[in-house]
Amino acid sequence: MGKALQPIDMMTPGQNLESYMQGVSTIPILSVEEEHELAERLYYQGDLEAARSLVMSHLRFVVHIAKSYSGYGLNQGDLIQEGNVGLMKAVKRFNPEVGVRLVSFAVHWIKAEIHEFILKNWRIVKVATTKAQRKMFFNLRSAKKSLTWLSNSEVESVAEDLGVTPDVVRQMEGRMSSSDMAFDAFYDDDDDSAYQAPANFLEDARYDPATMLEHGNWEADSNRRLEDAMSDLDDRSRDILVRRWLNEHKATLHDLAAEYGVSAERIRQLEKNAMKKIRAAMGEAEFH
Repeated sequence: MGKALQPIDMMTPGQNLESYMQGVSTIPILSVEEEHELAERLYYQGDLEAARSLVMSHLRFVVHIAKSYSGYGLNQGDLIQEGNVGLMKAVKRFNPEVGVRLVSFAVHWIKAEIHEFILKNWRIVKVATTKAQRKMFFNLRSAKKSLTWLSNSEVESVAEDLGVTPDVVRQMEGRMSSSDMAFDAFYDDDDDSAYQAPANFLEDARYDPATMLEHGNWEADSNRRLEDAMSDLDDRSRDILVRRWLNEHKATLHDLAAEYGVSAERIRQLEKNAMKKIRAAMGEAEFH
């Protein structure tokens, strides 16, 4: 090849983003023949140096794509780094026999990683979770010409272009126009704004008299029924349940088997039968 390899740290943008962009712009672009040769070495021989050369020569392309997503308010270096991940995935899957240039094949993988990063970090609460919502999110961002709300005619036009109903467009526009709010007030908020934190509007029902009475009655009734059910068991079955479930230090099946002179499987059967009787006596589906 005759071209010097670039340092591996070119893969990750540092704090000096301008320096990184200048660096990747100096990496030579591969000719069709050079790219095909490297792709064949990787595809057929697993040549990692060939893969590295393919990735490095296309880093400038990732920068170009990442710049088109600068309107989302996210760190440009992060977008480039995510795009580089997509580029590496594309290089790994590239088949030189398909007959297309790597740049045409890689654009899907690069954008997919950038899209995923944007959707995870643009808002605390995800605005798009399904495949259809993801498509709507990015298409609507491209369709909006300003920061103002779409007019009815614009909504209908966008809906027609994207093949969805106007209501779907309005719903996604509302999600995109919303903003995150901290659950708790910030430590430096003044009294006039701190009370607006959502945490101050939640009702604490733990000490509601009606709720406390209901829980107390339920617990007392459950304990009474459990005591009655346990008293109906034979001494051995009751001892097994107490020591297996109610004691702080639980006994093992083998411990009880040695004590009662039976097999561990017999202890398990006795325990199972006793549990069935407890459930039936308490009228519950499960024993807690």
